Amino acid sequence: MTLLEVENLAVSFQTGDGVVRAVRGVSFALEAGRTLGIVGESGSGKTVLTQTLLGLTPGGNVSGKAMFDGADLLQLSQSQLRHIRGAQISVIFQDPLTSLHPLYRVGWQIAEVVRAHDRTISKKQGSERAVELLGRVGIPRPEQRVNDYPHQFSGGMRQRAMIAMALALSPKLIIADEPTTALDATVQAQIIDLLLKLQQESGTALIMITHDLGVVADIADDVMVMYAGRAAEKGAKHDIFYQPHHPYTKGLLESIPNSSAGLNRLRPIPGQPPSLINLPSGCKFHPRCSYVMDRCVTEEPALRHIGHDAVHSSACWLPEAAIGTGAEAEEIRDQTVQEGRMGAAIEVAQAIATSPDVASTEALK
Repeated sequence: MTLLEVENLAVSFQTGDGVVRAVRGVSFALEAGRTLGIVGESGSGKTVLTQTLLGLTPGGNVSGKAMFDGADLLQLSQSQLRHIRGAQISVIFQDPLTSLHPLYRVGWQIAEVVRAHDRTISKKQGSERAVELLGRVGIPRPEQRVNDYPHQFSGGMRQRAMIAMALALSPKLIIADEPTTALDATVQAQIIDLLLKLQQESGTALIMITHDLGVVADIADDVMVMYAGRAAEKGAKHDIFYQPHHPYTKGLLESIPNSSAGLNRLRPIPGQPPSLINLPSGCKFHPRCSYVMDRCVTEEPALRHIGHDAVHSSACWLPEAAIGTGAEAEEIRDQTVQEGRMGAAIEVAQAIATSPDVASTEALK
């Protein structure tokens, strides 16, 4: 059953330097109980995409649809969204120290989340619920730690407290916005295991926003790779990791340290993500792509289905056969690029033969 269906969502902001096109026509669907991993470099639009669903992007020019449990989130008023935030959709933010109020005890803050949606619950009942939730997420001695302030918790414990707050009202969907970024590797693994365990117990849907493909490999069912505010590739986790099609997805995978690769060097993606105010023409990845063709510079590809899986789609002009990371796929990519550039050279030569002035104009383009 589809819990959340986003269709052609676009978000832009007017600034003194120009219009920032933060999200450009993103569509995806999420079923109840499943996990969607959204990955991409900083500035690719991951956070703006999900915060827009909850009305947390004031000043943004928003268009599209976001159907959640039968209601379009983008058409709801702030008053209506307040009833959904926390109760049906919860958010775990990246930095719990800035999300938790430093002057209030952790237990009080968790209890207030519960009481804000149900005023019939007394302060004592709210405190008891906070103790129960802290114990559920693995905080030792929760009946004592419930009275501590955020600065008395370690980074991992603060993130556990944020997870407890997100689970307080048994929401249908949790959005985790890079919840493990500021934590060390051991605590990261513990938080991921905790999220998986709690999701299995409650059947909650989860959106995991991250730039760490290792986290996605551990927790996600489906993956959406974003670049320059748009989905570059979408598919099941197995397809994205073992049968990538878009050069950006391939580049992200090759940037991960791999113990099986021996002494092979990492292959970083050259260049920097583009400015969302001055986006390149055509495919927005073409200035950094090693498989760029003339068509890529002038035409932006739409998402199209790849392979036999109807879910797997890619926004790239490379042929469908250029899928995967093996030598055969690499050969197809190289041959396609060579043929594409040769075809453009033939067109210019023909133009020169018929009209030198036109050919010169086209060459300048």
